[in-house]
Amino acid sequence: MDLIPDEESAKTFVLTHHYAGTWPAVTAQFGLYDVANGERRLCGVSAFGVPVTPAVLTKPLPELVPYTESLVCSRFVLLDECPANAESWFLSNCLRRLLAGGVHGVVSFADPVPRRTAAGVLVMPGHVGTIYAATNAVYAGRATPRTVKLLPDGTVLNDRTAQKIRRQEQGHQYAEAQLIALGAPVPRAGCKPAVWLREALVAVGALNVRHRGAHRYVFRLGRTRRERDAVALGLPACRPYPKQPDAEPQRSGPRSCTVRSGNSAPS
Repeated sequence: MDLIPDEESAKTFVLTHHYAGTWPAVTAQFGLYDVANGERRLCGVSAFGVPVTPAVLTKPLPELVPYTESLVCSRFVLLDECPANAESWFLSNCLRRLLAGGVHGVVSFADPVPRRTAAGVLVMPGHVGTIYAATNAVYAGRATPRTVKLLPDGTVLNDRTAQKIRRQEQGHQYAEAQLIALGAPVPRAGCKPAVWLREALVAVGALNVRHRGAHRYVFRLGRTRRERDAVALGLPACRPYPKQPDAEPQRSGPRSCTVRSGNSAPS
């Protein structure tokens, strides 16, 4: 594994292989490589960086400076061909490299809600954070419940992406192009971006899905157990670790549906 100096190659890999289909604001990206005949082939990427708001970091890690001493693990994806132990080995080494760079805390999330396309193809089975539990992360319960926009290709239009479109911020063209590819109309001249977004979501058949919150994990980094324990937690550690994904949202019926689960950790 190694630090990836070229963000574009990491971005391309993630857009190709990660179910979210988006690239976040990144501070550092690491690559897992398969070396054969003297050539390196990228087979995994982990991306660490800046969340939408500082509270994502300061709530679980209140004594660390966000964006420098604490980061969010925003993408972690390996090819299926990688050995079974590759995930934990790769993640552990990424955390060591971050610690060497002055990072003492990492927050990561696992989305437990399975997602299918409008045609019924499963694109994401729902994750409970097994790899994070295996690498001794603190389970800090669920993030804030919210309603998400489920698109017909099984991806989610998150609040940050919607904000880029409404405010015409950097990256809005890419987000708009994704919706147009799903059947949304091309923005009309003079049409307000917020109005176009509402029309686009109706046109593609987006569903409002009530999400009970992603599972949140916290890594306290240090060279020794004493150093790790000295990193203060702002949220209580919860047990047991979650074991099963949530129930699938139903696509039939009205445009609004609720995700239900009988197996969840306290918020």
